[in-house]
Amino acid sequence: MENTAAIQAQPQDLKKYRRTSRACYLGFVTQAICANFVPLLFITFHDSYGISFRQLALISTVFFFTQLVTDAVCARFSDRLGYRISVVFSAVTSALGLIGLSFLPDLLPSPFAGILICVMIYAIGSGLAEVLVSPIIEACPFENKEAVMSLTHSFYCWGVVAVILLSTAFFVFVGIEHWRILSLLWAIIPLYNIYNFATCPIEKLVDDGRSMTIASLFKNKFFWIFIVLMVCAGSSELAMAQWASAFAESALAVSKTVGDLAGPCGFAILMGVSRTLYGKFGEKIDLAKFMIVSGILCLACYLLSGLVPIPIFGLAGCALCGFSVAIMWPGSISISSKVLPTGGTAMFALLALAGDLGGSLGPAIVGEVSQRFGENLRAGVLGGIGFPVVLVFCVLLVRKQYRTSRENSFGEFSEN
Repeated sequence: MENTAAIQAQPQDLKKYRRTSRACYLGFVTQAICANFVPLLFITFHDSYGISFRQLALISTVFFFTQLVTDAVCARFSDRLGYRISVVFSAVTSALGLIGLSFLPDLLPSPFAGILICVMIYAIGSGLAEVLVSPIIEACPFENKEAVMSLTHSFYCWGVVAVILLSTAFFVFVGIEHWRILSLLWAIIPLYNIYNFATCPIEKLVDDGRSMTIASLFKNKFFWIFIVLMVCAGSSELAMAQWASAFAESALAVSKTVGDLAGPCGFAILMGVSRTLYGKFGEKIDLAKFMIVSGILCLACYLLSGLVPIPIFGLAGCALCGFSVAIMWPGSISISSKVLPTGGTAMFALLALAGDLGGSLGPAIVGEVSQRFGENLRAGVLGGIGFPVVLVFCVLLVRKQYRTSRENSFGEFSEN
């Protein structure tokens, strides 16, 4: 059964939860900063510190691996610590990592080691935010939680856009050699969010003693469908997003700066637009149908990018893919929480872990296929078409159960 306090909340009480929403919005913006700021500095690190490209690639690997470990640990211990302590710790570690980045590489004998330490610290915060923000929003007494969830996740997209555009503007007008100042400026957001999460109302997603254990989740057939759904959601999104810049450069033969703006920035903008639109009009849209249509559109985007030889169409497919994948991650979480309402934080953590695994698997497959076909990125993109297909199939499998759970929000499906 869902949180009793949230269900019984009156409309006049919803006003106070706006602070909770704001804190969650900034939590996803912080995650976007952690994931996207340092990659913009790779060439700077290479030139100023003499860090090799192989070591630079390791930075991203360490970031995502730390997130995966954090997801796994959070699945076991976050319920014991409580949401507030855990999410405040998320903001603290995110801020510390970004602040440390401004001086630690210059203090240590090895600048690379200093960068890795800072990346690992803020990756812990990013991983915790990824796990905790969704259940915190889900526990709030909002009427249309699917739409609210989508709107909340849109702030990750807008965070990506802000990081790319504002950082690029800073580098142009202030100078990229002053990147340490920018790192401190970005740290202001998680520092401010420490106060937000410490003071905003946070409800329990599931009453004490009613959450499903990890063992009971593993025995549930729907849970495994949701795991596959999240793997496909992460893969469909990141397989294109991670290669968007390279694809834009190869398709249009433009500069790195223009490629970043046309590729990953265009992808993120359309992704944010889609999530925002669903957040505004989601109560009028069937989530399962929308995810199925999105999966089909995603498949079409992959085929357009991989098969049509006209460059502008390839870029259009890349950008539109952002719109198509937008609902996949938050939608999968919303469907999961409806079908398994007592899944608790453990379920959200394991779903985030599955999404991250998919986010690692998708880009790796694109890269591997591209390499096997003579560094042909179009062929690599076609290697990712299976993920949206499987996603659509998984949604069809749980569609009936999801609709039943929406009609009877007190129905308990956790023991099916």
